[in-house]
Amino acid sequence: MSTITLSAGGAAVKPRKANKKKAQPFPYILLLPTLIILVVMVGYPVVSLIITSFQHYGREQVFGAPATFAGLENYQTVLTDPSFWMMLLRSFLFMIAAVVATMLLGTLLALLMMRLNKGFRLLVTVGLLLAWAMPALASVAVWGWLFDTSYGIINYLLTQITGSDWTGHSWLANPISFFLVLGLVIVWQGAPFVAFTLYAGLTQIPGEVLEASQMDGATPVRRFFLIMMPYVRSIFTVLIVLSIIWDIRVFAQVVALQSIGGIAEQTSTFGVWVFMKGTAGGNYGVSAAAALIMVVVMLVISFYYVRQTLREDNN
Repeated sequence: MSTITLSAGGAAVKPRKANKKKAQPFPYILLLPTLIILVVMVGYPVVSLIITSFQHYGREQVFGAPATFAGLENYQTVLTDPSFWMMLLRSFLFMIAAVVATMLLGTLLALLMMRLNKGFRLLVTVGLLLAWAMPALASVAVWGWLFDTSYGIINYLLTQITGSDWTGHSWLANPISFFLVLGLVIVWQGAPFVAFTLYAGLTQIPGEVLEASQMDGATPVRRFFLIMMPYVRSIFTVLIVLSIIWDIRVFAQVVALQSIGGIAEQTSTFGVWVFMKGTAGGNYGVSAAAALIMVVVMLVISFYYVRQTLREDNN
């Protein structure tokens, strides 16, 4: 919008037009390769998954037979299967327990790293990196050896401590103890990431703020919840959402433990159940429908994080 102003002598000055920023295409050109990769690597599999979930797609279709339209039959098969709802409940209960344990242990480790001197902090960092960098199957092999029925060190220690004979006790045959071992594996690998991320956030808190609260007599617990938490709340949100997504779709660790001695029907989680429906059951349409339901569950879980991120960006 242009305006007319008067000079000191009363003469009219030529109106000036408001400067408008022109959209520069160069940033979008730089983003184009990344967008193409995302469409190819993410978009195509999702579209293929959606199409397969509405088809009768079995082993015959894998070898070239045409797939027929199934409508909502695959979704009806999944949602009316009692084993699906038992698996879903089992997966959510395990996810909640694993996320709480991972966040609690990771937070304690981050606070511990804040208090340690440089030498001990380096030792803790190296130990956490080793646990975090170890492949999933290798970590399952280590924990499987610890809980081995015949030669496991856990059974040996329990025998020595309690005086009872734990030799031959199978931790993986019972679903509850199976998920206890699985939880140890997941928390052991997930806590280092939480600890490193929180430690990086906690180091950004101004030191004078913490010193002032300590001089005012704030206890460590109050200092954490009233001073530190507001600074790292967004980090906590990201970590919780990521942990939920990782733990609800855990796959390799479950399959590996089941191969050692777990009962698949009573210990399968979301990812394993979807995989077995396709490979063992030979019904890839039902497997695709269950996987798409899993995607929707992930989106619902991530909705809070996305909404909070957009709200912070708008502010």
